[in-house]
Amino acid sequence: MSEEEDSSPEVTDEQKIEFAKWFLLNSPTGEISYVAKDVKDLLKNEELFEAAAAEAFPLYNKAHMICLEFPDRSGEVLVTSFNEIVENAYLDPRTTQVAIVNHVKQLCEGTRPASDEELPSSYVEEYRGALDAEVMKYVAEAYPKGVSCVYCSNGKDVEEAGSDFELVVVISSVKNRPQNFCNGSWLSIWVMEFKDDRQIVELTGKLQVEAHYFEEGNVQLDAKKECKDSTILQTPDDSAVSLTNIIRHHEAEYLNYLQVSYSKLPDTTFKDLRRKLPVTRTLFPWHNTLQFSLSRDMKKNLGLDNNDSK
Repeated sequence: MSEEEDSSPEVTDEQKIEFAKWFLLNSPTGEISYVAKDVKDLLKNEELFEAAAAEAFPLYNKAHMICLEFPDRSGEVLVTSFNEIVENAYLDPRTTQVAIVNHVKQLCEGTRPASDEELPSSYVEEYRGALDAEVMKYVAEAYPKGVSCVYCSNGKDVEEAGSDFELVVVISSVKNRPQNFCNGSWLSIWVMEFKDDRQIVELTGKLQVEAHYFEEGNVQLDAKKECKDSTILQTPDDSAVSLTNIIRHHEAEYLNYLQVSYSKLPDTTFKDLRRKLPVTRTLFPWHNTLQFSLSRDMKKNLGLDNNDSK
């Protein structure tokens, strides 16, 4: 074989960046920093790594809705696509602050006051604030170390009843235990359309559960569910209670479904992964293994029978 036929095509820098981005974006929850170290060692090129990281980290951080603390510890901000004002700037409506985020370091490097144009109108804020308070109470009860926030994703300039607007509830609960070889997260996004003409609020929820167990192996869970519901449009406080109860119902129902499903794994799915009968199509009689002469045959083949008889 000639050298020309034997040589494989050279990987371009653009392809290397795409490969690196793929590995970074597919990192399990809470593990992108570990993956980044390995990717950097494999690339052996600082410039290519920085190019890949600059594209991958913002996408990863928003997809996993990471939570970052303000530098002065006065609050925290969730990094999502719903509160992104400009690149690296994220609104926290609860504190009316805009956080400046370093995506690669996963760090909030500073804050600034939000402008009036970046905040919802006083009418919308009544609904947003009431819902935010109710969701916070629910998350504190349901999720250890869970965080949440409510954003106005559409119609933030609506000043009075008669027009539609849209709120988004984001819930993130992460439990990283790398020292115990396991990480996991619960993420949920609830889009709520306040439709004044029909006097209803329509909800669309997306729930996602991720888990990674990697002690002497690699087992990952990525479970997703979508759900829809609706309720009548009421006062801000009454709407907040009603909407939070709907969230509570659907999330508890899904969590219970997951618990029941995985408690049955040993008796259902795992058994289905195994061959029900051996090649002989006969079950092995574990209750009476003495009928098999395996030990006797081995002694005979090894010439040990004569020694036993002497």
